[in-house]
Amino acid sequence: MSFDCYIGIDYSGAEAPTSRLKGLQVYAVQADSGDAQAWHSPTPSNNGQRVNWTRREVAEQLLNEVNKGTRFLAGIDHGFSMPMSYFARYGLESWPQFLADFVHHWPTHGDYVYVDFVRDGNLYRSGDAPPPGSRTGTADEFRLTEKWTSSAKSVFLFDVQGSVAKSTHAGIPWLKWLRDQAGDKVHFWPFDGWTPAPGKSVIVEVYPSIFRNRFPRDARTTDQQDAYATAKWMAGMAAHGSLAAYFSPPLTLAERAMADLEGWIFGVR
Repeated sequence: MSFDCYIGIDYSGAEAPTSRLKGLQVYAVQADSGDAQAWHSPTPSNNGQRVNWTRREVAEQLLNEVNKGTRFLAGIDHGFSMPMSYFARYGLESWPQFLADFVHHWPTHGDYVYVDFVRDGNLYRSGDAPPPGSRTGTADEFRLTEKWTSSAKSVFLFDVQGSVAKSTHAGIPWLKWLRDQAGDKVHFWPFDGWTPAPGKSVIVEVYPSIFRNRFPRDARTTDQQDAYATAKWMAGMAAHGSLAAYFSPPLTLAERAMADLEGWIFGVR
């Protein structure tokens, strides 16, 4: 289980998908190198300085890597799905069905759409989205994988320190976009199966708190460190021959059936 490149993405659900966000960081380890290097937005600035990524650019960069033939493992720091209670509440039976339904109710991939525009009903009043609350949950609803960690928060817990709710609601539409664009060249784990087919790039959900303190911080910000540590940890596990074990966490058949819909945090065992 090895790849050409290991990519760590510390995500941000702030502002719009075309906004340049300091908290959106990308680091990668090439298979033939030891350290993780920062990837920068391809957009040039007027003064020659680096500019921050946008969510749209990150999705486009992953698609570019797919089209170049790079076989990568990318870990993204936001929820890829919702708890079983959400699926039952809204009559959803598969992850592809969930993606289509979610994007209809949370069209946060629109160029100027903030997550909060959907939450407060601005898009509903403009006729661009269903009414707020049509697809939501409460902060005491957890996925099984979140219960297996000591500190992961609910995907419905907004507006608190360390929350992933906004990133999740901003990021899921881009998973669907990339899935639609890349077709079967990308394996979304574990929804497309627990063992990725040889030759495919793989995208997984990560929780950088698991790896953050395993590597010296140096001069990196917290967001940079989270992306750096994610890429370093995945590459390190591959180098040690241990990566394959993380694609098959020790779940019962019933637990695996839940995770087929809810998803799983890569690295949680």
